[in-house]
Amino acid sequence: MNSLRSSVYLRLLRQVRPYTNRLGLALICMIVASACNVAPPWLLKNVVDDVLIKKNMALLNGLSLGVVALFFLKGLAGYGHQYLMNWIGQRVVMDIRLKLYEHMQGLSFRYFHATRVGELLSRVTNDVNVLQSLVTTVLVDLVIQSVSFVAMLGFLFYLNWRLTLVTFLVLPLAGWVIDRAARKLRRVGHEIQEQLARLSAIAEEALSSIRIVRIFATEEEELNRFNDQNRANFRSLMRGTQVHAALSGTVEFILIAALALILWLGGRDVIAGRLTPGELIAFLGYLILLVQPIQAVSRVVSQVQQGLAAVDRIFDVMGKTSDVPPPRNPVLLDVLRGDIRFEDVWFAYEAGRWVLQGISLHIAPGETVALVGTTGAGKSTVADLIPRLYDPQRGRVLIDGHDVRDLEMTALRRRIGIVPQDPLLLKGSLAFNVAYGCPEATEEAIGRALDEAGLSDFVASLPAGLATEVGQRGVTLSGGQRQRVAIARALVRNPKILIMDEATSSLDASVEQQIQEAMHRAARGRTSLIIAHRLSTVRQADRIVVIEGGSVVEEGSHEVLMARDGRYRRLYSLQFGLDDA
Repeated sequence: MNSLRSSVYLRLLRQVRPYTNRLGLALICMIVASACNVAPPWLLKNVVDDVLIKKNMALLNGLSLGVVALFFLKGLAGYGHQYLMNWIGQRVVMDIRLKLYEHMQGLSFRYFHATRVGELLSRVTNDVNVLQSLVTTVLVDLVIQSVSFVAMLGFLFYLNWRLTLVTFLVLPLAGWVIDRAARKLRRVGHEIQEQLARLSAIAEEALSSIRIVRIFATEEEELNRFNDQNRANFRSLMRGTQVHAALSGTVEFILIAALALILWLGGRDVIAGRLTPGELIAFLGYLILLVQPIQAVSRVVSQVQQGLAAVDRIFDVMGKTSDVPPPRNPVLLDVLRGDIRFEDVWFAYEAGRWVLQGISLHIAPGETVALVGTTGAGKSTVADLIPRLYDPQRGRVLIDGHDVRDLEMTALRRRIGIVPQDPLLLKGSLAFNVAYGCPEATEEAIGRALDEAGLSDFVASLPAGLATEVGQRGVTLSGGQRQRVAIARALVRNPKILIMDEATSSLDASVEQQIQEAMHRAARGRTSLIIAHRLSTVRQADRIVVIEGGSVVEEGSHEVLMARDGRYRRLYSLQFGLDDA
């Protein structure tokens, strides 16, 4: 556990390393502010012994001016360290948030399938914000209170070493209490961050699926689910508050008991003449001030444990590796011909549950191939292996003779046009969504892509045209319109490989024929892979491949397959109600 904690500290310190100059200046300001905190009880001693008892007016004037100058210097130093430390803290948070988001972008699809998006968002927002307090407030308290503690301890020994030793007999007890509380707070800190992440996940899921919630009238159920998690989050917060409050109160009681004992012993020494009144007042003043750094340490312990719980969660995500790693020596194809070959490909999302079993398939450059089969046969998985969204466990996927695992991923994906089954759109204009991932696309290219997708008349009817906002997830468009925008988005980059996964699934019958003709034109000169349940979409394909149970069971043209009494003919007959169904 200690080695794990040390590694977390070291990783956190590495994030601060680029800002060591500002950190050094902030530390100087903190030391100056700490020194100013220590001076008042010593000045009070002189006021009592040399001014009030000896009636020294000159010293009174000097001490008064000294107090003003002291607190002016403390104000400047306080401003300096607060500004600098907050600047460093915010920059570290910004850096870590960017690195975390960048790392998340590189994680494989498997990770996102197994993790709720709301929990990941909580890492980027809530956990990183807790980290900011750890870098700034905690470090400031540690430096200032540590310097103050050491300086006050020195003055206490100078004033009366016997009373100081008596005082510090109780410190081991306070240290034991703080250590016990620290362990409890670390566990509670993990629980707090976890409950908050779950709360964020529930809210994100419900709000992002608000249409489904309204359709099925599940507002009450979602509210109850959120309320249950909200209560669980409240309970974990209160457990943390309970431990923190008990820690502060216990430490304060121990220190006040020590103060009362010193007051009694010191009073006896003054009466006996072994101690001056000013020295006793100064000693008690330092003892009272000494409570502050010790209480601050107990507060810092609470913040550190909660902060380290957040850091653990952040570094846990950053420690995840993608199962689709980038190649060490990536191959960048100057010209993509679009030759695709699957060689005995086996793939499983979960160990032992094969989705693809020995797929061998060749798609020649410029050929249009359709994949058909029942739901769950593995058609979309075949398509996902081409842009390397996943890697097969066995076998190879080749493009132009190169294993896709050796190709530069970003360049490969930018040369492939994909129309997904779920046409997700982003908040923004039509032009932004069509040109997404292709920033060099001109307005002419966008218009041409929309025309191919059968949207040009619709866009022309809009008052704002291409500047029309589509809303979050394209909520202002119909399902068919969203699908056609997704088709245009795939075509605008003029890809050499075109993958259409249920590209016409959201289109009504009156528009389907028009889109099929457009897609047939778009497929010319491109290697095209069409995945469809509606077999009317695939009749014009050069070749139709039937997949069942993760294996190729039939292939050929529509006419050839219909001439056989095979799986394709039976699927076609069932779908269109032919007599031999």
